[in-house]
Amino acid sequence: MRRFIGFTLALALILSLTACFGPPVDPDTVQESIQVIAMDTAMFISTYGKRSTSAAYASEDLIRDLESKLSRTEEESEVSRLNAAGGQPVEVGPELAALLTAAEKYRADTHGAFDITVAPVVSAWGFTAGAFRVPAQEELEALLEKVDGSAVQVTEDGAGGYSAALAPGQSVDLGGIAKGYAADRLVDLFREYQVPRAMAQLGGNVLAWGDRPDGTPWRVGVQDPARPDEQNAFAGILNLKNAFAVTSGGYQRYFEEGGKRYHHIIDPATGYPADSDLTSVTVVADCTYDDCMGALCDAFSTAFFIMGEKEALDGWREWQEGPPSFFDLVLITEDGRVVVTQGLAESFTLEEGSGYTLEIVS
Repeated sequence: MRRFIGFTLALALILSLTACFGPPVDPDTVQESIQVIAMDTAMFISTYGKRSTSAAYASEDLIRDLESKLSRTEEESEVSRLNAAGGQPVEVGPELAALLTAAEKYRADTHGAFDITVAPVVSAWGFTAGAFRVPAQEELEALLEKVDGSAVQVTEDGAGGYSAALAPGQSVDLGGIAKGYAADRLVDLFREYQVPRAMAQLGGNVLAWGDRPDGTPWRVGVQDPARPDEQNAFAGILNLKNAFAVTSGGYQRYFEEGGKRYHHIIDPATGYPADSDLTSVTVVADCTYDDCMGALCDAFSTAFFIMGEKEALDGWREWQEGPPSFFDLVLITEDGRVVVTQGLAESFTLEEGSGYTLEIVS
């Protein structure tokens, strides 16, 4: 069974506004909503403002362009050419160069919990092609010898061009960071098109740009991992303005064999689905910084799920030591708690009747 259920927006879809007659329409409330199937998920984007329609369809073009370059399942993509190069340098564009560089930083920051070179291991479990299986231990051990993101090399030629190379036998998968990077690029696009507010749901990645037309925060529901098939089954609600929110969890995509469930988040240290005491990790960050916070949220949500509750909170505290306060967390634990870091204390509401208990940590 394959799952693509992450965030569910606590937001009703609104029809685009037209005004042939009647009173003038506030241009900030003019909306365009589109759906895009890309990057192995369904994406929903709603833009507002005078240029909402142009911005919405430019968003689709942006996402499809990134997919054509960054997808490892697209035979002609830059990632596919890099993976097929047998360790030889390959010319790459600025998007892939930026992502490979960021991925190495996040690998180091998470002590290897996030590593894009785990790709062959993920494929061995069948999550790339959908042909699920439990690999033999000997097979996993051989593949793990090639898992080392520090071996990925990115070189700038001095004239604005880039090349990249992997170690022989390596391949990379950017599925754990590409949608976050796409959200970062959407921020740039919304600024270019002077979009006053927008909501983008890119699978488990949400971008809440500005506020809602009535001035209140966007309401974003955090899916209850215990009820993944119920669209409106929330563990809680986040009230967000100008924020990224990215969720990872083992409930999103898995298969069962021999009475055991195997999810898609592979621990690069073991080659097996992460044995975590968490069922869901949500990372929330301000989207008005110039840095790629969407990509960071994407990578860290995966890494913190693998690390488990204690190490995730230790990592969060370590990052808060330097200004600004970079991100906050919503952790859902196996034993029925929702752990929310202090920066979200006023923004998160536990869903009544969810069965979870709420903890605020600092």
